This record gives sequence, structure tokens and C-alpha cells, in this order.
Amino acid sequence: VPISVLPPLTPLLALPRRYRGLTLVLTFLCYTSYHLSRKPISIVKSQLHPNCSALGPNPRNDSNSSTWCSWAPFDGDNYKELFGALDNAFLVAYAIGMFISGIFGERLPLRYYLSGGMVLSGLFTALFGFGYFWDIHVLWYFIIVQVCNGLVQTTGWPAVVACVGNWFGKGKRGLIMGIWNSHTSVGNILGSLIAGVWVSSAWGLSFVVPGIIIATVGIICFFFLVEYPEDVGCSPPLHHVRVTSNEKDPEAVTSNEGPLSISGQSSTDCSNSPKEPTEEPEAISFLGALRIPGVVEFSLCLLFAKLVSYTFLYWLPLYIVNVAHFSAKEAGDLSTLFDVGGILGGIFAGLISDYTGGRATTCCVMLVVAAPMLFLYNHVGQNGIGTSIAMLIVCGALVNGPYALITTAVSADLGTHESLKGNAKALSTVTAIIDGTGSIGAALGPLLAGLISPTGWNNVFYMLIAADVLACLLLARVVVKEVRGWCGCIARKRGYVRT
Repeated sequence: VPISVLPPLTPLLALPRRYRGLTLVLTFLCYTSYHLSRKPISIVKSQLHPNCSALGPNPRNDSNSSTWCSWAPFDGDNYKELFGALDNAFLVAYAIGMFISGIFGERLPLRYYLSGGMVLSGLFTALFGFGYFWDIHVLWYFIIVQVCNGLVQTTGWPAVVACVGNWFGKGKRGLIMGIWNSHTSVGNILGSLIAGVWVSSAWGLSFVVPGIIIATVGIICFFFLVEYPEDVGCSPPLHHVRVTSNEKDPEAVTSNEGPLSISGQSSTDCSNSPKEPTEEPEAISFLGALRIPGVVEFSLCLLFAKLVSYTFLYWLPLYIVNVAHFSAKEAGDLSTLFDVGGILGGIFAGLISDYTGGRATTCCVMLVVAAPMLFLYNHVGQNGIGTSIAMLIVCGALVNGPYALITTAVSADLGTHESLKGNAKALSTVTAIIDGTGSIGAALGPLLAGLISPTGWNNVFYMLIAADVLACLLLARVVVKEVRGWCGCIARKRGYVRT
């Protein structure tokens, strides 16, 4: 073949990187917008039941109530319980829906499933804000909107993890996903800033604008997201194996993996040749996903790890106000350092687990260190602003590091486990099971903190420390397996191999 006829090599080699980069950026923006649309409720709460006495005399002649500026039905003395009902309506619906979401995600095109869920999330987020413009004062309206929003928001996490897992092998998955997982904190920060623009003038826009944003990103995702490398003529990562028929050996399995790179991660090569017809593997069942080694252990571990993380998310500002006696704004600004530590912890956990190959061991070590750090933060963490900042960042890294690693790299690893024989159809279901179990802890943590906090903040931290210890113990079997693997590898390198 004449050289002039061959396609240029550089553009072909650049295609996989471009598509993988596009996938990372799009999924990052998608889940950033998911968290961006969840954040306004925590910002608007202060406007639904503000301090009316600070606003001056009551302009309404027909009422002498001290809550004349509050938004009914949140104008009563039980407003904290009503706010708690809104939070739990979303979290419980999210936890229940997550177990179902992965099953649908395996059987529907990810691009349709993700973009459809984002458009619906935008709709229900905006409907909560329309309650301001429609002058709605019925609690059940806001509860139903929160439940529906919690259900449709479950479309996000399994779909984005599955898309990233389809494009990236296991070589540097922990580091890549550790960096990519910062979308949670970025979404929380942007959601706070956007909601804060209209919270005092027209709080309905604090929901409508984020709703428009997530729906718009969903439409962009529909047109530009590429689900699988095979869709653009690229060879998939190492864990993808397509089963094709073989006349000579019906049971033979043909792999279309690309060549391995030096790092051990399969390269994703693209070509202009048409794809051979292949038989799509069947989606895995819920019980089949539970039988994958490690799914149950990591799911239960995430339940307690996410319990600790979400307790800090909902109760840390109030704790700082009560213990350190900061203002509400200062406490809110200080609490963001916990998220900053979470970003650093996720990157650090991913990097270490990639280097060692021990996902469970990395999580277990961080959880073991987190327990005494929580104790120290409760007792000496408020002895100066410098100490408080340092310990918040450290606690955020140790608490959110295992949480980020399990929900990203571990979920992708288990969804492409060797026992599946290359069937990547389990990725979305496994991700949904793990994150759904963790979401149960996310709902229990703030609830338990609300029940225990009247007895003293020390008891709340004892509960969090106990949850960290339980999360660590649940990984003991997987940690032992990883340590035995390391010992066996060292023995083989030294020549002590049993025959």
C-alpha cells in the first residue's frame, strides 16, 4: 500500500485522548449541575423562616405575629422539624430510587437515561421555586416535589460513573476519578453562590435558575456524550471484552482489547475500519451484582462512611456556631474547608490506591486515622482559628477520602470485575447498589445527629467515631485478601514459590 494512502498516524492517536477528555469534561459538568441543583434548599431555609424582628415593625395591620416575614407553612415554631422533613424526603427517596436506577441504567442507553434525568431534575427543581411565584403555602406540595426530585436525581451517579469507567482502564483510575470527583464540592460552591444572588429578593429564582442550568447541561450531554469507545471506532479499555461467535470453537471468547501501554493500562485506539457485528452481553441482575466479590463489603462500609460525611454536611455550621460562637456567615464560610479537605483526600486516596493496588487497605487506613482526629477536633479543634482550619481540612480529607474512593474507583473496579468475564454491563447496577446503600447512611446520619445533639455534642462525635470504626471493620476481609496478595507477590519475586 503506498504511504500516501495510509491515514495520518498523529490524528488517529489523538482521537482517543480527545474523546476521553470530552467524556471527563461532560460527566464532570453533568454531576456538578446535579449538586448545583441540590444546594439551594440549604441556602433558602434562612429566608423561609428569617428573624423578622430585625426587619423592623410589622407592616401588616391584620397580624401581630412575630413571624410576619416568614413563608407559611414554615412560619411556626416547628419550622426545624418541617425543614428536616424536606431534607429526609429527598434523601430517603434518593436512597430508595438508587437501587432501582442502576437496573434501568443497564438496560437503557446511558446518554438518553442521563440527559432525560437531568431535564426532569431541572423541572422539579424549578417547581420548588415556582411555589414562590404561585404563592403556594401547602407543605405537601414541597414534600412531593422533593420526593420526585430525589427519585430522578438517582439517574446521575450510576450513569456518569459508567461512562467514565467505559473509557478508562484500571491503570490510573483512582487518581483520575479522585480528581474528577471534585465535581461534588464544585457543584456545592456554585449552587450556594447562584442561590445567594436571589435569596433575599425572590427566593424562587434560587431554584428556577439552577433548574434551567441542569436542564441545559442535560441537553448538551444528549448531543455530545459518547457512551462507549466502540461507538466511535475506538478499542475499549482492558476490562471490556465482546463475545463473538467462532465456528471452530463455539466457546471461544474473542477480545477486542487494545495493546497494553507501559503503565499496564490498555490504550484506547481508534481506527477508520468498520466495527464487526458483535453480540451485546446481557445486563446483570440485582442479585448477580451482589454476588460480585467485594460489593457487599464496600456497600456496607460506604453506609457508615457516608453517614459521617453527611452529618458534617448538614450539622457542621450549627456545631461551629454553638461551640466556637462564630456568626452564621463565618460558620458557613469555615465549614467549606471540610469540602476542601474532601477534594484533597479524594485525590490522595486515589493516588495511593493506584500505587499500591489496595483500594480497601487505603480506605481502612484513612478510616482508622479519622477516628482519633474526630475526637481531637471535638476537644481541641476550636482553640484558635488556625487550629480549627487545619483540623477541618484534615478531618475532611480523612472522612471524604474513603467515601470518594469507594463511590468512584472502587465502584468502577467492581463493575468490571474479572468474574464478569469482560461484561461491562454490570457497571451501572454495581454503582447504584454501592451508592444506594451509602445513601441510607446519608439519611440516617443527620437524623441521628438531630436526636443525639440535645444530649451534648460529645455524644454526636462518639456516634461518628463508632460509625468510622464499623466502616473499617466491614472491610477487614477484603484488606486481609489484599495483604495476602502482596505477601504472595513478594515471595514470588524472591523466588519462594510453592509448586
